[in-house]
Amino acid sequence: MSSTSLEPLSAVQLRPGRPPILHVESPECASTWAAEHREALRAQVTEHGVVLVRGLGLREADQVRAVFAGLAGELMAEREAFAPRQIHGPGLYSSTAWPTNQPMCMHHELSYTLECPGLMLFACLEAPSEGGATAVADAERVLQALPTALSERFEREGWLLTRSYNDEIGASVAESFGTDDPAAIERYCRAHAIDFAWQPDGSLRTRQLRGAVVRHPLTGRRCWFNQIAFLNEWTLSPEVREYLVDVYGEDGLPFNTRFADSTPIGEDIIQLINSTYEAHTAREPWQAGDLMLVDNIRTAHSREAFTGERQVLVAMAEPQRLADSRPTVEVARS
Repeated sequence: MSSTSLEPLSAVQLRPGRPPILHVESPECASTWAAEHREALRAQVTEHGVVLVRGLGLREADQVRAVFAGLAGELMAEREAFAPRQIHGPGLYSSTAWPTNQPMCMHHELSYTLECPGLMLFACLEAPSEGGATAVADAERVLQALPTALSERFEREGWLLTRSYNDEIGASVAESFGTDDPAAIERYCRAHAIDFAWQPDGSLRTRQLRGAVVRHPLTGRRCWFNQIAFLNEWTLSPEVREYLVDVYGEDGLPFNTRFADSTPIGEDIIQLINSTYEAHTAREPWQAGDLMLVDNIRTAHSREAFTGERQVLVAMAEPQRLADSRPTVEVARS
């Protein structure tokens, strides 16, 4: 790597409670700048797990797509989405559709899939008037801070994700699997260790057992890597949970998480996981034009509640098949 490539990154700011931030003077061509400094930027992500680049002046989807391609090459198509997104071209999406007054707690993108993105890319085209940060948390430190008995149980047994697809809440079958052909959906489920059952009304329910603690493919360090808290019923606001349970029943929630033996995860455990995330959270309000790169395995991310308009584009890259993402124990069946 040339000294020219390293020089602009020597001013990365490291401050407690904030992600590493790199301030750059607006280049003539953001995509050219990104391609030229790809190695140096990726080195920062390897070292810190995340880097926020401020000053690129990103303004439109085509520009963002070119920047993302210069940094990560081919972008991934999302599969098994839990909520819909707008598509802005191959591999380029809006942030997940989610109520603006409801936070999305810490999670690792698609940590319940057998092939997950190793890198997340975010670009802010329009910043909200208040809130809306994409906050981050170090998964190694979160794992170390959790009670040993709890983390060891999840590491040993894994966690169970249950989903009930409907046309009202969350991603539809077609949005999640990229097709509404039952045969194709069944082939996908069999190939990706997903237990499935078609209901009398034609809807689909699935169950999948996944690892909760994985080793980072580059560093070998153990990371708390899952969506146990985020997709659990107790992370929902009380009024939303009450409504969903009333409409769909305990076993028909659009998504929920359980212990590997199918027993419920208590509200106290979910609160503990979320409070541990909060204790290790770094946040920086978005500014229009910002770029952020996140190591999806080492670093969890969230989306905070906000007011005003917010437009953040997202891409996933560098697919990883983690050997420890699929426990060897059998999925519990009720």
